[in-house]
Amino acid sequence: MKATQKDFRGQAARAAREARVFFLCGPDEAGAQDAAEHLAALLPEPGERIELAGSDLRRDPVRLSDEARSTSLFGGTRHIWIRASGDEAHDAIENLLADPTEGCPVLVVASGASDKSRTAKLLANRGDALVAMFYPPDLRSVTEAVRQMAGPAGLRLSGDLAERIARAAALDTRIARSEIDKLALYLDASPAAPREADLAALEAVGARTEDDGFAPLVSAVLGGQTAKLPGELRRMRELGMNPVGLLLAFERRAAQLTDLAGKLGPRGDVQALLKAEIAARRVFWKDERDLAAQLSRWRGRKLTRLTERLLDLHRKLLANNQGAELLLSQELAEITRAAKRD
Repeated sequence: MKATQKDFRGQAARAAREARVFFLCGPDEAGAQDAAEHLAALLPEPGERIELAGSDLRRDPVRLSDEARSTSLFGGTRHIWIRASGDEAHDAIENLLADPTEGCPVLVVASGASDKSRTAKLLANRGDALVAMFYPPDLRSVTEAVRQMAGPAGLRLSGDLAERIARAAALDTRIARSEIDKLALYLDASPAAPREADLAALEAVGARTEDDGFAPLVSAVLGGQTAKLPGELRRMRELGMNPVGLLLAFERRAAQLTDLAGKLGPRGDVQALLKAEIAARRVFWKDERDLAAQLSRWRGRKLTRLTERLLDLHRKLLANNQGAELLLSQELAEITRAAKRD
């Protein structure tokens, strides 16, 4: 099975019943992750979640089949969640499909992959698999997504407030979902006892966002501004920025650069492209200068390596909470030096 971004929601329920492997890919990793969460909630018996890294499966392609055949520690059901880069999990999935034993459902969130990748081609024409590709959203679609998140959380949102949350989350639905969860907790909202959310409540719980604090650091690092970096890292520590939240801002910008670079081509006009994207409300006007500078430094294989490096760093941060700030600082310094080597 193959789904587009537009018809994914309509196909999701049937796919959750009939498929055993789900491959969610594209430049919008947040959208792919949201889709995986939606599918996991629709599984008839999701059970325990087993998380695997694509890099581990690349080294040991047999492991996925072994895990899929295994049962939960307490004898219940389970599903497998794989966070991969590109085609890291291809061989492991190929082994899984060749195994005659029916295993548990496998959901793959593959950043840096497309519906033309080897893994997608392996799965697209199978009735027991689903491939869906997700592109970076625009403000309108994220605003609508925020409103859809609000209902199940017991919140009533105006269109203006939903748009404010979308902007504050820098169009990242993962951050937006976190804000919705915090609002619901703050207002003691639930589906049985819905509450009206207003600006005062949002300001009371709203996290520091990319617009508030992340953007200057993202610009310094991806722009190769080594002279500005020490001051920005010091500000990161003083403000107590969440390392994973900050890294999500970098991942979102890398996905945006990947999408823009694909539209631009090898000899495209950067300024003309950005003007068109701003007119279509897919790019904020205030990001034009930074995006132009970053597109000149991050293209082709270099941009692919950046995406892979950010994904690997994400795994490391999740595995090492105590040393996350130091690890992030070291990696951002390396990325800044790489950006400067234009």
